[in-house]
Amino acid sequence: MAPEPTIDGKGSHGGFCGPAVKPIALNMVAEIARDPKTADFPISAMGGITTWRDAAEFVTLGAGNVQVCTAAMTYGFKIVEEMITGLSDWMDEKGYATTEDFRGRAVGNVSDWQYLNLNYITKAVIDQDTCIKCGRCHIVCEDTSHQAITQTKDGARHFEVIDAECVGCNLCVNVCPVQNCISMVAMTGGADPRTNLPIDDSYANWTTHPNNPARTEAAE
Repeated sequence: MAPEPTIDGKGSHGGFCGPAVKPIALNMVAEIARDPKTADFPISAMGGITTWRDAAEFVTLGAGNVQVCTAAMTYGFKIVEEMITGLSDWMDEKGYATTEDFRGRAVGNVSDWQYLNLNYITKAVIDQDTCIKCGRCHIVCEDTSHQAITQTKDGARHFEVIDAECVGCNLCVNVCPVQNCISMVAMTGGADPRTNLPIDDSYANWTTHPNNPARTEAAE
């Protein structure tokens, strides 16, 4: 009954590393890059970087280079070669000659949550041609979200979004193992089938929302 790994029958708390810290690290890098006081500082990023895509995400948020530790410990130094190859292939596909061509390009799209547009309505759409019918989207939506994805149709496995229940949370996109199989499509007209409210194309955020108890102060 001792935590592992144990030393002479005793265990203790250790460090926190690997993929679990990636969202925290991405946030820290983004905050440095978009703060006027530190925006021009060189950034060397670390925290949960395992694949070439992870590295690319940190670069787009302002990092000039990235550091890898846990992934190399887990998979060996060869993983660095795989990162380099993958990143190089992606850059060739996008037409980038160097990492400077895309470094920091995502910084301007990072916002504090209270300024996100509440009138921007999206619905998830599943591409039936690329869907492998693994069911992960259905499970995450059914068990932890809004029960907005079907499981069967005419007795066969079939995963399709129910627009009247979808709130556009993006969970299904995040768990889908097939890239671009599920996309979030914006509604630009008509009414939201979930709320029956007309789509409003004006910008509105939490600082002016009627349910915000500090709305008056925020608006002023």
